[in-house]
Amino acid sequence: MLIGELVNHPRRAAILGGNRIPFARAGKAYRNVSNQDMLTAALDGLVARFSLQGELLGDVAAGAVLKHAKDFNLTREAVLGSALDSRTPAIDLQRACATGLDGVALVANKIALGQIEVGIGGGVDSTSDAPIEVSGDLRAILHRANSARTTKDRLKALAAIRPSHLKPSAPSAAEVRTGLNMGQHQALSTERWNVTREEQDEIAFESHRRLAAAYEKGFFDDLMTGYQGLARDENLRESTMEKLASLKPAFGGPEGTMTAGNSTPLSDGASTVLIASEEWAERHGHQPLAYIRDVHTRSVDFTSGADLLSAPAYAAPEMLARNGLTLEDMDFVEIHEAFAATVVMILKAWEDEEFGRNELGLEGAFGTVPRDRLNVYGSSLAAGHPFAATGGRIVATLAKTLYEAGPGKLGLISICAAGGQGTVALLESAR
Repeated sequence: MLIGELVNHPRRAAILGGNRIPFARAGKAYRNVSNQDMLTAALDGLVARFSLQGELLGDVAAGAVLKHAKDFNLTREAVLGSALDSRTPAIDLQRACATGLDGVALVANKIALGQIEVGIGGGVDSTSDAPIEVSGDLRAILHRANSARTTKDRLKALAAIRPSHLKPSAPSAAEVRTGLNMGQHQALSTERWNVTREEQDEIAFESHRRLAAAYEKGFFDDLMTGYQGLARDENLRESTMEKLASLKPAFGGPEGTMTAGNSTPLSDGASTVLIASEEWAERHGHQPLAYIRDVHTRSVDFTSGADLLSAPAYAAPEMLARNGLTLEDMDFVEIHEAFAATVVMILKAWEDEEFGRNELGLEGAFGTVPRDRLNVYGSSLAAGHPFAATGGRIVATLAKTLYEAGPGKLGLISICAAGGQGTVALLESAR
């Protein structure tokens, strides 16, 4: 079949499964490992699960939000360190917290167009091994020393270093155009949408409860491999509404409602997803879990007052409309829990008739998500959120959820990202 024919009649991209390592809290279990170490471990777990040792794949698309300069070819290096055929190509990409989902989409699109038969999407991030920047003054001094022609001139340049020059700068999560970090932006949105402390704590409580229940039933047994002594996500806690209510505000000032308990912690981890054509899956004896029907990305102008993390509230209606679907058609909805308030904000936007008319161009509200369909196996508040790894975790979790639920089931993924962006995806059960 020619490429032009495939554009009009694309092949279905099938999710065969996924693998991730347990997510760790920053500075804890993975404090001495790198992004490359973690991504390689997640890849090798997937390779082992699907007997891909020595296999030449079409592409591997992954990335990290926080990277050292030496990691410019991070994904390719992880492939070279894995059990895959060393000729397997790889690409780094980055769309903040949506990186993992966009990696999956890139591979799926290549499969749909007939360019490749099988590939892997995913992501990794370490906040424990985040790159530290030197000051501008120290950088200028080091440049002068490096370009000096004599030892005397080099020592003279280095003699200009002062203690104040040695203060390092950790990576900032602040938006360049506003100077506010995500939590500060969400605090403004939380107040604007009248999101209560109780609503946020309920989301957090359910996330921990449902993730714990998923582990107890063995749901993640074929989606995860242990690493560095961890068998479960390090952030998972036995929480109660009372414990959550006792925590002090972390964002929004003394009267703020966003706490460490209803916000995602800084985390380390990696995730991968195996995607293939139906023909490749059949030849290799693998049963697809779900098909990727569509992916869509949207941005909002937060510099002019739009809510920074609200882009998925626009992206999901646009994507479902072009598929002839509504929110009520979704059997499962996965909304990334950057903050509990983010989830509540998006749900409120979809339920708001004025938002539906003025922002989405609808006759009324977009719809309501029943809580028993939302993040049914927990999400980022309980599991943790290694930025680029979250998308792969959610894709693999939803794909298995849909397969177990039976034929014809549909699922929606919603992930907000820095820069006022959001990526959403539509998955369909392969049973």
